[in-house]
Amino acid sequence: MREAFGTTFDVPLGYLNTASVGVPPAPTAAAVADAVRRWSTGLDNGGTADPHVTAARRAFGRLVGVPGDRVASGASVSQLVALVAASVPPTTSVLVARGDFTSLTFPFAAHGLRITEVDLDDVPAHAPRHDLVAVSVVQSADGRAVDLDALRAAGTPVLLDATQAVGWTPLDLGWADWVVAAGYKFLMAPRGCAWLACSPAALARTTPAAANWYAGDDPWTSVYGLPLRLAPDARRLDLSPVWLSQFGAAESLPYLAGLDLGEVREHAVGLANDLLTALDLPPAPSPIVSLGLPGAAEKLAAAGVRSSVRAGRVRLAFHLYNTAEDVDAVLAALR
Repeated sequence: MREAFGTTFDVPLGYLNTASVGVPPAPTAAAVADAVRRWSTGLDNGGTADPHVTAARRAFGRLVGVPGDRVASGASVSQLVALVAASVPPTTSVLVARGDFTSLTFPFAAHGLRITEVDLDDVPAHAPRHDLVAVSVVQSADGRAVDLDALRAAGTPVLLDATQAVGWTPLDLGWADWVVAAGYKFLMAPRGCAWLACSPAALARTTPAAANWYAGDDPWTSVYGLPLRLAPDARRLDLSPVWLSQFGAAESLPYLAGLDLGEVREHAVGLANDLLTALDLPPAPSPIVSLGLPGAAEKLAAAGVRSSVRAGRVRLAFHLYNTAEDVDAVLAALR
């Protein structure tokens, strides 16, 4: 067990794959295990998860700088992005970063919208020529960050995917029209939970295309029959929750929201840059490191270092539970 930032993690030496799957704090793992036990013995009922859904929703809002009543709860990034894609006019021109994660871009393509790809650094300059910008705050493949200040100044409506940013760095994204993120990476929640934060104006124009009983004004009285009676706030966009995921999210997200994320960023990015410096590579602004070294994936795997391969390069990701020992393990493997 490792101790970090006030809790413990059962994470092995050399685990540097958080950009794919985050390792939960021990209390999160225990909460999910207890939920499985209750499920297996018939102790839960349909409403048991409701306060946990609320706790995770509110914590996500704090993590991205948006009130909880403007946060919708769903199951995946693509499902929530699809709500946005279904809500904009069919003539909408969407600007995206070339090579961005497809759960962000595919829903717009599937709806037949006009999509333009440009290099990440050029997104803010091109934004005024389009109706909507959809871009990741931090790129999944290599950790590059979009210039949020320049994007905000451009004035074009924007959908931000914060999946590879939220949980390791402070975010104040209340200015964005929509902010989406999955829970199973740096938020260290189980797979099956995601959130969509909306500005008031964006919420008003987002179609509840997956309207269901849980999106009702009072879910437990909207389970049967018409008329349509959805919640007045962002809950109108909710998907019926994946229970086990929400039990875990209700532990991990409030924990992260209570930390000084500036300290978390300094720790995680510092480790990434220690590695880059040792490899005679320039520093980077995120804890995600992309390496094009020949044979690196095989060497790391043989040494027991957990990484991933994205866009033809080895991807390593540091989080709050990593230490200098993990940096040393990578360097030893690559020598």
